[in-house]
Amino acid sequence: MSFSATEGSMSRAAAAAHIAVRPRRSRSDLLCLEDFAVRARRRLPRMLYGFVAGGAESGASLRNNRASFERCTLVPRVLIDTRARTQATALFGRTYAAPFGIAPLGAAALCAYRADIELARAAASADIPMILSASSLIPLEQVRQAGALWYQAYLPGDAARIEALVARVAAAGFETLVLTADVPVAANRENNLRNGFSLPVVPGPRLCWQALTHPRWLFGTALRTLLRHGMPRFENMDAGRGAPILSRNLVRELGQRDGLTWEHLRLMRRLWPGKLVVKGILSPADAQLARDCGADGIIVSNHGGRQLDGAASPMEVLPAIAAHKAGLTVMLDGAIRRGTDVLKALALGADFVFLGRPFLYAATLGGAPMVAEAARLLCEEIHRDMALLGINRLAELGPQHVLRGP
Repeated sequence: MSFSATEGSMSRAAAAAHIAVRPRRSRSDLLCLEDFAVRARRRLPRMLYGFVAGGAESGASLRNNRASFERCTLVPRVLIDTRARTQATALFGRTYAAPFGIAPLGAAALCAYRADIELARAAASADIPMILSASSLIPLEQVRQAGALWYQAYLPGDAARIEALVARVAAAGFETLVLTADVPVAANRENNLRNGFSLPVVPGPRLCWQALTHPRWLFGTALRTLLRHGMPRFENMDAGRGAPILSRNLVRELGQRDGLTWEHLRLMRRLWPGKLVVKGILSPADAQLARDCGADGIIVSNHGGRQLDGAASPMEVLPAIAAHKAGLTVMLDGAIRRGTDVLKALALGADFVFLGRPFLYAATLGGAPMVAEAARLLCEEIHRDMALLGINRLAELGPQHVLRGP
């Protein structure tokens, strides 16, 4: 892996990483990221947990994302002094304490009170990046003030709307703009219909029952939000405020994405002064096109198994994409749950990785402090796993450390 960072910034991040993995007593029921999901499932109404945890159609891509990590096994080296190990990682001119960040999480504030702000604060305290979703329910300006520097856009093929939104994001002070390219139409998420979830939200007896039987969420998130901030709205899809979550106009406002093309990416490159990233890449040919259009990086992703069911997993296509990146920063998201998963992705060519669901589950349980605890647990795993692999720097990782099974 190749990174550009000053020696001073690397040493600061190395110190932060050392602090992040300092042994600390964990809650007995929260020992790994999957434990947050178990507790969040009890805390959230079924419709919301299903919305976060579920995938598209039969869930084939969702399952394969996880299976692709399990098909990879690690090849450690032994009798190596690893006391100097650090997971400090430079990305787009900044050096972070760890090689992972928080992925964009749409409508997160439905699950946890002021979730996007809590996630941004936790990311800042853990010295990792956080990507704000365009489908968030808190104005991007407020989340930027809380520490977020990355913004992820869902854009239609409409130059005027693109220009206006890019101007708003730039004025707010974001440094990295992420275009999600794999959502030309809404996916077929049958699990949402079975669980009673929809956007726009449709009130009814089923929704009321789920709320009443989950009082912590009802009083701690739903009613607290309504009393203090009013009806949630999609605040960041365009230059102006979007529709409330109950609005019948919501689907129309989110439409027209099937007209988005590479020409619109070139337009964004001309308009955007910061780093530009394309998310949702699975094809080496599309990675090349993104680079040709001026993108600084890509996120190899199948949207967490939430769009095209049966799509290849990011880990399956990562080596082919990374082999020809030629200066393009290659990142990955999808199904990362352990420190070993992070190291496998880096060994196969990723420069950085992002996780979404585990951090949202953590936010539902205790806001920013719980998100920071989730990040600490993952940092601790990576620190330990680096010693077990026999490496001191993440740049030492390569394909020789991974065996890929059928």
